[in-house]
Amino acid sequence: MLPAAPDDWTIPEAAHLLRRAGFGGSPDEIGVFHALGRKKAVEALLAPAEALDAFPLPEWASPEVAAAEMREYAMANREMRRATEGMSPEEAAKARREFNRKRQQTARQHGIEAQGWWFRRMQKTKAPLREKMVLFWHDHFATSVQKVRQPVLLVMQNELFRRHATGSFKDLTHEIVKNPAMMLYLDTQNSKKGKPNENFAREVMELFTLGEGNYTEPDIKEAARAFTGYQLNRQNGTVVHNKRQADNGEKTIFSKTGRFDGDDVVDLIFEQSAASRLIPRKLWEYFVAENPSEEGVDALAKSFREADFKVEPLLREIFLSKSFYSEKAMHDQIKCPIQYLVQMSKELEIPELPTAYVLNAQQQLGQVLFAPPNVAGWDWGKAWINTNTLLSRYNVAGFVTKGAQESADPPAKGDEMMADERQKRLGNAVKRAERNWPGPDYERIAPRELREDPEKLVGSLINRFFQTPLSDKERGVFVEYAKSKGGAIFTNKETSELCHLMLSTPRYQLA
Repeated sequence: MLPAAPDDWTIPEAAHLLRRAGFGGSPDEIGVFHALGRKKAVEALLAPAEALDAFPLPEWASPEVAAAEMREYAMANREMRRATEGMSPEEAAKARREFNRKRQQTARQHGIEAQGWWFRRMQKTKAPLREKMVLFWHDHFATSVQKVRQPVLLVMQNELFRRHATGSFKDLTHEIVKNPAMMLYLDTQNSKKGKPNENFAREVMELFTLGEGNYTEPDIKEAARAFTGYQLNRQNGTVVHNKRQADNGEKTIFSKTGRFDGDDVVDLIFEQSAASRLIPRKLWEYFVAENPSEEGVDALAKSFREADFKVEPLLREIFLSKSFYSEKAMHDQIKCPIQYLVQMSKELEIPELPTAYVLNAQQQLGQVLFAPPNVAGWDWGKAWINTNTLLSRYNVAGFVTKGAQESADPPAKGDEMMADERQKRLGNAVKRAERNWPGPDYERIAPRELREDPEKLVGSLINRFFQTPLSDKERGVFVEYAKSKGGAIFTNKETSELCHLMLSTPRYQLA
């Protein structure tokens, strides 16, 4: 058990918990959260009142519609094959290309809608830890729409992560190894007796459960045999175990011998001591800091195993620990792009950002929902920041703070071509967002009477964006800027520019 933090806590500590275990909040939201007290605040995160179905799925992703569309596609595919039987090879190829083009066009549109649906959910949810854990599992069990090509399966997987967000890691692993999106992503639907997919068995052990070095090559080969025979029914999105395609012979895995199937392999994996260490380490790095001490990992691994691999008790221990609120842990984690975007919108009290612009920003910042780069997920920490992405963050902050003001900064020289090409790629929706979105409500964020005193205005905005006192030097830069912009009236334009300055600092890139 990790040493616990005291019962009393501060506003900065409450803000820290809400940022790390969620996506931050406005000063009023942080104040309400702090008033709960440390323990009740943690319990509110772990047991939210918000229902799992509080945000309706896109219509095409509802189970009934999705199943109907899968059946229709399968029927249309059969009809297309019959129709091309009497065609010349050139005509048949042209017909297939047109059929696939329409299918891909629909899939692309559904993919955009799915990305927008999940981002809005993160913005609006009253269960922030749940959504933060969905993002964690999406990175841990990474699958991408670019290969799966069926957004409905990614949404189904997203819902699976939500149901198991803080539940049993073991139960989730049982489900994910037979999940349609995962099967398509790692090519396991064709794994059969005599031709097992060893790559899949390796990823399950190395990336998902045990970590490198905690299994042998014979374990991989034998486990691959056990994972044969699982097939995806493309007419309804379900997975069945085809015993005729399965290898039902004896296998020896982790020194045990039996006629194991895929579920048996997962059970055997969780008997290994390493199974209790991988997730605690990753959760500490995700919520607290990189390079956790081995003593801390040992303590969390013990708790994790004693809780039968349930995640909720592990998170409770982390969020109530003294280490979580240490000076070293607070304000020293680089925000991932999704955190950066959602947290910024919450701190500026923006109900909803334009979907097209959000997708554009994700591409520029390097983290697109439903599109991790590979099976290992995204690289985190310092990998989020380089010369290009840092400039993109400042540009994104400029749009979010200024909206489509006529006075918004024009693109820098040399950027016009990039902007034109970007708009061409993303289409008219991005153009409309950049032209029409009004930006934050500065009358609410910075009331007129507050703007009469640059010191008070800066203090209020520092509290909003940083939730902790800054050094005299850092604060002085903002005060000097505010004074230099002061005139007869400190308008929304000047307020937005001051906010842009604050959100473009190295300090704001840290959670």
